[in-house]
Amino acid sequence: MKLLTSDASPFARKVRVLLREADLLDRVEEVTVSTSPTASDPGVIAANPLGKIPTLLRNDGPAIYDSRIITRYLDTLVDKPFYPERSLWDVLTLEATADAMMEAAVLRVYEARLRPAELHFADWLEAQKGKADRALDVIEARWMSLLEGPLHMGQIAVACALGYLDLRMPSEDWRSTHPALAKWHAAFADRPSMQGTRPPG
Repeated sequence: MKLLTSDASPFARKVRVLLREADLLDRVEEVTVSTSPTASDPGVIAANPLGKIPTLLRNDGPAIYDSRIITRYLDTLVDKPFYPERSLWDVLTLEATADAMMEAAVLRVYEARLRPAELHFADWLEAQKGKADRALDVIEARWMSLLEGPLHMGQIAVACALGYLDLRMPSEDWRSTHPALAKWHAAFADRPSMQGTRPPG
């Protein structure tokens, strides 16, 4: 199988971290592509009509896409579940919360990069920041016990979301107002799977 990916994408990083944690790198080749919202890679479009990454090219079926679909599929290939049945809905909700943080941050990046400065919509940008801020608040208040448990996909997603905030919004200090989450992330970010997928600075 082949994973169409990009080093800077937090959604692709989720899948890449899982590949390492699940020991699946011998079964999935990572193929780095150059793509953007306005200029999708032709190879990605051929596999995924949305032109988005990550996209997983399977040997026995059509390509699948959306990071949560890919990670659920990969989870069926391993004995140790990253979506444990006993806490499935909590893990999925935590992952969705992290994905929403990523999406809000990505949209802010697109606004800054793709639209002329005079057309930037300040209220819309602030609304996206508000989504991420509320997600950070709820994780700190409600989900720390789940983050501290055995490894699962919710943890990977949160770590990748926080890494993306650090990459694209380095001046926004989420750590000072979320000390428990900051402490957890400092330890989780040292995992070889996270170190091996760090986006270029």
